[in-house]
Amino acid sequence: MRSLQERTVSDPMSLARNAPELLLENERVRVIRSSIKAGDMVTMHAHPDHIMYVEKGGRVQLTYPSGESETMELETGKAIYMNAQSHEAKNVGDTVLELVVIELR
Repeated sequence: MRSLQERTVSDPMSLARNAPELLLENERVRVIRSSIKAGDMVTMHAHPDHIMYVEKGGRVQLTYPSGESETMELETGKAIYMNAQSHEAKNVGDTVLELVVIELR
């Protein structure tokens, strides 16, 4: 099995299993709606600087190419700014996560 550092980093729009919905794309932003069922994982992917708006909250574990990980409590109705990064995302809660990701270009 390849290490996290060796895994291919994908554009989130190219992920088949957890294919997000593209809401808007232009030269300034890309807006993506994503739904992650309890226990599901989104494979390694990358985002530029972005804002994540939480439509339905829960717990997500982000694992980075370095192998480090963190668990975040995502509160419904909150917006979170995140610097450009690559990560895997696993829903470690017992609810469906509903997110809108606004990528800045």
